[in-house]
Amino acid sequence: MIAKIFIKRKFKQGSEKQIVTILNQMRTAVMNQTGYISGETLMNYEDPQTFTVISTWQNIEAWQKWKKSTERKQIESMLEVFQVGLTVFEEYVAGFTPKQ
Repeated sequence: MIAKIFIKRKFKQGSEKQIVTILNQMRTAVMNQTGYISGETLMNYEDPQTFTVISTWQNIEAWQKWKKSTERKQIESMLEVFQVGLTVFEEYVAGFTPKQ
């Protein structure tokens, strides 16, 4: 079942160049992950320090494997240096099958 993951982060003002570089590293790494389909990065028009990344996966298990990976956690830790607050993860699946 297709999964869509929304990752929301707010960053310190003036860190845009570093953030874009790190997000590009993340994008390069995730493209090699089994089950990854696509992704996009959005910047909030009214609040340019707020970013949302939307990724699409073949299934929630593939996403969860990547989320727990050492490689992703290392890149995530680089982002956290520039963050204001915590990362918010929202996980959605296509259809209406309840979580077991």
